Amino acid sequence: MKIIYLTIELLIGFLYLFLLIKFVGKKVINQITPFTFISAVVLGELLGNALYDHEIGVFYILYSMTVWGLLLFLVEYLGQKYLFFRGIFEGKPSALIKNGVVNREALKENRMTLNQLQSLLRQSETFSVREVAYCYLEANGSLSILKKTKYQKTTQEDFNLPSKAVHPPVTIIRDGEVLWDEINDLGFDEPWLHGQLTAKGVKEYHEVFLAEWLEEDGMFVQPYS
Repeated sequence: MKIIYLTIELLIGFLYLFLLIKFVGKKVINQITPFTFISAVVLGELLGNALYDHEIGVFYILYSMTVWGLLLFLVEYLGQKYLFFRGIFEGKPSALIKNGVVNREALKENRMTLNQLQSLLRQSETFSVREVAYCYLEANGSLSILKKTKYQKTTQEDFNLPSKAVHPPVTIIRDGEVLWDEINDLGFDEPWLHGQLTAKGVKEYHEVFLAEWLEEDGMFVQPYS
């Protein structure tokens, strides 16, 4: 008897969840913002917990899911109708890189480190900060990247050019700290680094927010100021 009752609850819960998602919208499934992600998790938890609590019947399952669904719908409606609520519920993208310069204040506001930014860029097939003209952190945590013109995608076949060896960029100064292991791996030393920084108008290591070496393109330096 319990098996039959559980089967009925599962079927009802499954169908009602399907209809509720259709009603609320695809944004909950796509998890466009942290809010929609958490809302989707809570919606699933309401159904899951209710199904396996023998003291809760089908009515309470449907009631709790209906109230939560109506709240989600209200949030979506207010966000579509009024810009004020849209800004609260969805947030705004943050410009982490502007005109090729890393925005340190935006990193702090989003509680991100330079390491995390570089990691996200690499996951987006961008292996050097110097390639980026603009980079935005979207509300769902993904990056939107606009590369500088010379780094935008082309193929060797477009220009009938022979293939070249590819070298990854190497970060050698991060947050004012010199990464000596990286410099040693490159086969360089302190006088070389000092000369490179001097050529860029930088005197001290601690003045450098980010310094990166690329075999084909040389040194890229972004000071703190």
